[in-house]
Amino acid sequence: MQKRIRIAALVLAAVASVLGCSAQADQTTDKIKTALQSRLGIDSGDIKGITKAPVAGLYEVNLGSQIVYSDANGDYVLTGDLIDAKAHRNLTESRLAEINKVDFSKLPLENAVKVVKGDGKRKIAVFSDPNCPYCHQLESTLKSVDNVTVYTFLYPVLSPDSTQKAKQIWCSSDRAKAWESWMVDRKAPTAAGTCNTAAIDSNLQLGAKMNVTGTPTVILADGTRLPGAVSADRLESALSAAR
Repeated sequence: MQKRIRIAALVLAAVASVLGCSAQADQTTDKIKTALQSRLGIDSGDIKGITKAPVAGLYEVNLGSQIVYSDANGDYVLTGDLIDAKAHRNLTESRLAEINKVDFSKLPLENAVKVVKGDGKRKIAVFSDPNCPYCHQLESTLKSVDNVTVYTFLYPVLSPDSTQKAKQIWCSSDRAKAWESWMVDRKAPTAAGTCNTAAIDSNLQLGAKMNVTGTPTVILADGTRLPGAVSADRLESALSAAR
């Protein structure tokens, strides 16, 4: 009986210790959040989460599209990449990729312009602005990538003309042709752009929710993001790794 009591006491002590550490962690992260909001003018909603960093005394502050590091009091903030020198690994980049990973199966593909190349077995989604020069560059690169289905979410964030062109492309009888003609051959879309363009508004809301802050943003089938106009070689390598 005494042995059972001792075991129960040890279990309770362990639970209390864990809860105590958890409460302490919550107090620290809450303290950091309050301090950063006050001192740096950061809105509460902009801070997505705060966790301990791999370096003692540092805390990782997730701002959605960026990670910064703070001490336990929010007195000092570090910006830039945290590098694991032993493993030659960019820890900040890895964490951002993990944090911003997307569930590809939940993307509303019906709101995207669909282009099938070859057998179309491989899949990517791209958030793209019609007037973004890097988006034009990516489209030229995609001409050399075969056996892939590209779902382009029209994401007009640069100018009112971007919005107008996005609407014209979406309202075209052949959206894929209109998109490629403009992005690769610079042939402007001719549709009036007066059809139901609610999909474009939904894309803007989706992109904001997913922290898509630049175009183009490529999303692989495994949810990994590739920001910017990636090269054909890098895209091919990423597509192979995402299988």
